[in-house]
Amino acid sequence: MEKSNSKNCISTMGKFWKSCRICLTKKSSSIDYREYEISLGEYLWHLGKSLLLLLVISYTFYRSFLLFLFLIPFSLLIPFFLRSGLRKKRQNQLLLQFKEMISILSSFLSAGYSIENAFIATIPDLSALIGENSYMVEELKLIKHALSMNRPLEEPLSQFAFRSGLDDIHNFSEIFLVAKRSGGELCEIIQHSSSIIHDKLTIREEILTLSAAKRFEQKIMNGIPFFIIFYLNTSSPDFFSILYSSIMGRIIMTVALLIYLFAIYLSQKIISIPI
Repeated sequence: MEKSNSKNCISTMGKFWKSCRICLTKKSSSIDYREYEISLGEYLWHLGKSLLLLLVISYTFYRSFLLFLFLIPFSLLIPFFLRSGLRKKRQNQLLLQFKEMISILSSFLSAGYSIENAFIATIPDLSALIGENSYMVEELKLIKHALSMNRPLEEPLSQFAFRSGLDDIHNFSEIFLVAKRSGGELCEIIQHSSSIIHDKLTIREEILTLSAAKRFEQKIMNGIPFFIIFYLNTSSPDFFSILYSSIMGRIIMTVALLIYLFAIYLSQKIISIPI
């Protein structure tokens, strides 16, 4: 058991270090939305914010610039730990764009277009609505290119659903392909799928709206400890100096910092409501 656990730990660390790479060039191939490769600009932006946060924490809780210098090497890895949030944000954008796409696609099918021509005709309207360089427009261009190579529609659509990593797109692809093979009412299926995705996104937006006040309060509460410590250091520096000059004071500030970080983690778990 110990050997297997150690092997799993080593393999996990190996995968992490392999994934710690920065994308310097734009890929010409299709995007795998299940993974996220951080660009150089994003890396520098998040690195700057991480360094600023570590500087504030080092001064507020320890009043030590040497601690900040010691934490700089660790801050180089922080942007890579943020990829999960960036990946979810990109998938949410893709889902919103997909909802707009199937609405336009349904209108073309209602007008009597064939399935293949409907996908191609959707590109100009969708480009005008969400932008030519958006994720969904690029995916439609890949589908158009596949159709021009005489490949069946099922192939690029299934590949897109697989790469998206989203259940809604995957379910739509499966239902769409089954209906196409069996001769079902594609227009009704697409309209039904569009209404389901629209209702889901509407519920999520309502939840975000109702919890907006609590999320704003969370952001304020996250900054209150820094404000209190800064105020006490400014108004009564001698009153707080014992916490920065003794071993027990360092321990107390470390415990306070751990409790503070745990409270932030717990509050984020509470307000994040999966749908």
